Amino acid sequence: MSDYFRIMQDLKSSKYAPVYFLQGEETYFIDQISNYIEKHALTESEKSFNQTILFGKESDFKLVLDSVSRVPMMANYQVVILKEAQSMRSLKDLEGYIKKPFPSSILVICHKHKKIDMRTGFGKAVKANSVFLNATKLYENKVPDFVTKMIQELGFSIDYRALMLLVEYLGSDLSKIANELNKLIINLKPGEEISGEHIEKNIGISKDYNVFELQRALGQKDVQKTFKIFKYLADNIRSNPLIVTISVLFNFYKKLLILKQSAHLSEKEILSRLSLGSPFFLKEYKTAANHYSEPEIIQCIHTLRNFDLRSKGVNNAHTAPEELLKEMQFHLMYPKLV
Repeated sequence: MSDYFRIMQDLKSSKYAPVYFLQGEETYFIDQISNYIEKHALTESEKSFNQTILFGKESDFKLVLDSVSRVPMMANYQVVILKEAQSMRSLKDLEGYIKKPFPSSILVICHKHKKIDMRTGFGKAVKANSVFLNATKLYENKVPDFVTKMIQELGFSIDYRALMLLVEYLGSDLSKIANELNKLIINLKPGEEISGEHIEKNIGISKDYNVFELQRALGQKDVQKTFKIFKYLADNIRSNPLIVTISVLFNFYKKLLILKQSAHLSEKEILSRLSLGSPFFLKEYKTAANHYSEPEIIQCIHTLRNFDLRSKGVNNAHTAPEELLKEMQFHLMYPKLV
């Protein structure tokens, strides 16, 4: 992630390199860099003669070389962006050019999902002669901080509980989060703080009846609130898939078990073990841990594993997801009785 911020800082300072090689699983980082270069390296009037977008499936190394070899016309650079480079069979034949690129050209190679072998001649040439990014997926506990930075760059702030609600529902897919945020901020005033109400209204996630609030209610052994949220999720099962609910709750009880077994550790070590980016939610986990014995937590984990299998058809031929959710509710609310 530090490499990404460094590259973006250079680009925003108009410091361009002859070759960029962007690879890895987290396509958001790759798209942000390539999109910035595509949008900002040239003016709109310069792009028609000096910018070329190629796709790996439809290109070979000769076409790429022909494009980067052109002399810029009334512009500082000839910009060539090779998308889906992982699909270009002759990609390695660009090794010679990468070793000695034209200073008047900017070649951006977007190699998504896969990694090249850095031990090969091509890999060594890329490492030594390009601005190289290996875009890895963020760890779960790093996503909230990164999303906060995304929001700040857009000129807004976000309430911490709203942030966690967003991340819990959209997961760690940064491209998906960015898309939802871009739709959300259209309706906000400059500098406004994003709240749970904004997320509910613009993204469709209920601020009061969601799986994030459900785990809080379960942790507090609040029977009335737990029942209301379970009913809402069952009544709106299409927008609240059972598999997502099970996944989030499984993660919740797993963290409770880890917390129970980590009482001797410092707060910093506990935060690391629980993959929590802030002490803010540690208090809630501690409260929940006080309401559950270790055997009860283990029983809840077994319950979730069982209903995960049943939701996938194991020992369950006909029970609908909403009915499974209602049945699961009893097992989680009263683990001593099952």
